[in-house]
Amino acid sequence: MGTSLTHSAPPCSPFFLNILQRDKDREHSLTETERRNPNLKIRTRHAAAMKPIQTKPLLLKSLTLFLISLPFFLFYVCFQTPLNLLPKPTTTTKESEGIRIRSGYSTYESYIQRQLNKTLNPKLRQIWTTRDWDRKIQVFSKFFTELKETGLLQNSSRALCIGARVGQEVQALKQVGVSESIGIDLVPYPPLVVKGDFHHQPFDDETFDFEFSNVFDHALYPEKFVGEIERTLRPGGVCVLHLALSRRADKYSANDLYSVKPLVRMFTRSEVVRVREVDGFGLDTEVVFRKTKN
Repeated sequence: MGTSLTHSAPPCSPFFLNILQRDKDREHSLTETERRNPNLKIRTRHAAAMKPIQTKPLLLKSLTLFLISLPFFLFYVCFQTPLNLLPKPTTTTKESEGIRIRSGYSTYESYIQRQLNKTLNPKLRQIWTTRDWDRKIQVFSKFFTELKETGLLQNSSRALCIGARVGQEVQALKQVGVSESIGIDLVPYPPLVVKGDFHHQPFDDETFDFEFSNVFDHALYPEKFVGEIERTLRPGGVCVLHLALSRRADKYSANDLYSVKPLVRMFTRSEVVRVREVDGFGLDTEVVFRKTKN
C-alpha cells in the first residue's frame, strides 16, 4: 500500500487571497489578448523591458534643469536679503576700541630683545648723552615747572620716570627741586636710572607721589603698564603720560593709541585731571591722572 506525501499550504487571510486571485485574473486576461494578437504580445513585452531604461533620460534632464536654475535662485535669495542681516566681519585687533597691539612678537623675550635693540644702540646712546642731553633737560624742566605751578608736583614728591633711557627727565626733576627722583629702564644708567621692566616695576606698593612716562607706546601689555603705575602710586598721587595720538609712533612701538578713551578705562583706580596738547619730542598729548583708590 503506497503512501503519498503532500505539503499543505499555510492558511491565507481573505485579503491576501483576493490579491492572489486578482493577479491570476490579470495574467489570464493578458494571455488571452496576446493569443488573439501575437504582435501585441511582442510589443507589450518589449515595452515592459524598455520602461526602466526610458526613466534615465528623464532623471538626467530633471537634474540638469535643477543645476541650471540653482544659481539664479540663490542670486534672488541673496538680493532679497537686507544688508543688515548679512554677517559682518569681525575685528581681530583692538583698533575698534581705540588701541591696537602690534603683532610680530612670538614670545615676551622677543619683545624685550627688540626694545633692547633700541636702548643699546650705540649711535642712539651717543646722541642721548651728548647732543640731546641739554635740549631734552630744558624741555622736561619746562613741563615739570608748569606741573609744580598747578600743584600737581611738589619738591617733596617722590618721583619715578618710567622708561627713562639715560635719565634726562630724572635730571630735569632734580634741577627743578624734586630731589627724590629716580628712573627705570631695561638698561640701567647710574645714578639716574635703575634696571626695571615697566610691566613689573621693582618697587613696593604705594612708593611714589608722582610718576611720569613718555613711552606708553612701547608697552606690549598696556593694562599691566597702567596697573603697575596704580600699584606703586600712593593714594592722591599723580601720573603724567605724554602720548602720540595724531601720528603713529616709532618702529619700536608695541601699540598704537587712537584716543585717550581706552587709557581712561585702564586707570580703574584714578580720575582724569586734565588732557591737553603738548609738543614733546614727537608726542602731542598730555594726560594727567590722580589716584583716588587703594
